[in-house]
Order: sequence, then C-alpha cells, then structure tokens
Amino acid sequence: MAATDIARQAGEGCRTVPLAGHVGFDSLPDQLVNQSISQGFCFNILCVGETGLGKSTLMDTLFNTKFEGEPATHTQPGVQLQSNTYDLQESNVGLKLTIVSTVGFGDQINKEDSYRPIVEFIDAQFEAYLQEELKIRRLLHNYHDSRIHACLYFIAPTGHSLKSLDLVTMKKLDSKVNVIPVIAKSDAISKSELTKFKIKITSELVSNGVQIYQFPTDDEAHLPFAVIGSTEELKIGNKMVKVRQYPWGTVQVENEAHCDFVKLREMLIRVNMEDLREQTHSRHYELYRRCKLEEMGFKDTDPDSKPFSLQETYEAKRNEFLGELQKKEEEMRQMFVQRVKEKEAELKEAEKELHEKFDRLKKLHQDEKKKLEDKKKSLDDEVNAFKQRKTAAELLQSQGSQAGGSQTLKRDKEKKN
Repeated sequence: MAATDIARQAGEGCRTVPLAGHVGFDSLPDQLVNQSISQGFCFNILCVGETGLGKSTLMDTLFNTKFEGEPATHTQPGVQLQSNTYDLQESNVGLKLTIVSTVGFGDQINKEDSYRPIVEFIDAQFEAYLQEELKIRRLLHNYHDSRIHACLYFIAPTGHSLKSLDLVTMKKLDSKVNVIPVIAKSDAISKSELTKFKIKITSELVSNGVQIYQFPTDDEAHLPFAVIGSTEELKIGNKMVKVRQYPWGTVQVENEAHCDFVKLREMLIRVNMEDLREQTHSRHYELYRRCKLEEMGFKDTDPDSKPFSLQETYEAKRNEFLGELQKKEEEMRQMFVQRVKEKEAELKEAEKELHEKFDRLKKLHQDEKKKLEDKKKSLDDEVNAFKQRKTAAELLQSQGSQAGGSQTLKRDKEKKN
C-alpha cells in the first residue's frame, strides 16, 4: 500500500476524544513564537519606479532610519538592480531586511524591455531557492531567503493616467511578486486631483487585468497609497514629527489627513508582513516551482490521471534520460563511423591523385630523359661526322703535299739535264 493511501486512511479514521486533564500542547503557539524570535525574520522589498520619485527616502521613512546609498542619475544606459541587506533590531525581534532598487528604470529612450531585468532578478531568486530545496542535504533553516516578498511600484504624480511603461511592467510582475502600487510625492497634486487620480489608476489596472496584492485585513479604499517620504523633523505642538516644508506651509508625513503613509506602514509592516511572506511562498514561488518542474519532466499524475509518486516519476525520467542518452550515443557512433568512412574515402582519393601525379611526373621524366638521350646521340653523330670530315681533309692535304713534292723533284731533274 502506498504511503499516500495510508495517510489518507489515517486521516479519514481520525476520532475526537476528550482529555482527562491538562497535557501541555496548548503551549505550541508560544513555542512557535519563541522559535521564530530566536531564528529571526527576513523581509525583502523591491522598489520599482522612475529615478527621482523618492524610493530611497520612503524606505528611510518607513523603517525610521538612514540607509546607505547615493542618489541615482538619469544617465544609466540600462536598468540595473541594486540590492542591499541590513540587520535591524526592534525590542527583541531581529529582521534581516533587503531593499532592491531599480536604478535607471524609465530613463532610456527605448523602454520596451525595461521590465526584463526586473523579471530576471525575481526569477533568479526563485531559482536559487529551488536549487537549495532540491538538494539532498538541504539547509533551508539557515538559508538566506532572497525571494521578493513585496514590490512597491512607484507611480509618478501626473494626475492623469498610468504610463504604458507602468501598465506593461506591473502586468509582467503581477504573477511573480506581490505588487503594491503607491503614488509617490503625492503632495505634488491637489486633494481633489489625487482622489480622481486614484480612481483612474484603479480603473486602468482592472481594465488591463493587472492583479495587485489584496490586503486580507482591510478594504481597498486607500489603494493605491498616496505617500510622502521625509526624514526631516519639525516640532509641532509638544512632539517632533516628520514633515516636508514648503514656502506655503508644511506637510506632515504621519498625518493621515495629508497622505496615506501611516496606512501603508500599517498594512505593509505591522499587519500583513507575514501574509506577504506566505503569499510569496505559497502562490508566486509555487507557480514558478511547478512550471520549472514541469519543464524538467516531473508531474503529479500519469496519463490515466492516477497519482504519481516521486520515485516513479524519477525512475520514468531516469529511464527516459538513459534512453535519450543511448540514442544520442548511437547517433554519435554512427556519425563517427560515417566520418571515418568519409575520411577514408578522402584519403583514398588523395592517394589516387598522388599516384596519378607520380605517374605523370615519372612519364614526364622518362620523356625528358629520352629527349636528352636523342639529343646526345645526335650530338655524338655530329661529332663523329665532324671527325670523319676532319680526317678526310687532313688526308687530302697530305696527298696534295706529296704530289707537289714529286713535281718539284721532277722539275729539278729536268733543269739539271
């Protein structure tokens, strides 16, 4: 019987029985709290928005501190993601906070692929967690979870409508991260314009099918949050408050009549931080994990819609891989044999051409040798003929000399007589 069937039967046969006295497992919630406090928490925020919308200032204001970093310029050639991790302590609770900012977002002339580096970064964090999860010896309890839990999308306070870049980017991100739209520097427009702007943004998000994060413990009246960030403090009444000062007056950051900063901090940090972490794991990461495992060939059911165990899936995938490997090995062997045959044919052809060239050179050499021999014979014949003519000439010359001598003697005798 499979382990899943045994577990199912055990669940179906479970009975409720009363306790005769106190046992102690009602302390489990306290145990979980103590364990969580000892381990600490992590929270990762992605700030997406154009340069100059006050992303860093809002983070400083949210966590009541001054994070390191320099203001970004508008001269970035592309979108770059800058990540910084900080260890925060409040009372006895530790928080490892990671803030990721999109440097150069919206500064390029061609903004067609501005969202791509952001999506790739989020997927890279999912992939890193999946690789750790798939290890035989996992260390998830000590693993620094870098998955993005919340994406604060900063919208420019134009008062008109969302930009195409905003709609495209949020649509690409809504299935990968909890998107929370915020209107940055909301004191730049009047209260009536801000109300209309919120309605316009909500309408455009719905009509374009953008799924933003749904806060489970509050209505959606404040979405998108109209926020103001400032670390400047001013004494008003008997207490110091964070403000932005203008020639016409001051805007109090934590005054709910001035902006939604308090509501954002309440919903993001004080009430729903754990839900954002849970949604990231159970919804966005599970979607990525399922798609990734399906790409790798793993599945939960067979063609008959029956449950598949991991062992069976592994064996089937292993056999499939071995079959493909054997097929590729056979293809490589055949390719090797074919290459060897082709090489042998090339060598034979080259050898044949070499022999033909040798024969041509040999015949040419023989022809040249024969010509030289014929020429030599001709020269020898000419030399012999020359020698014969020379001998004949010398013989004639000697005979002529003898004849002349005899005539001279005869004339001398005649003179004497």
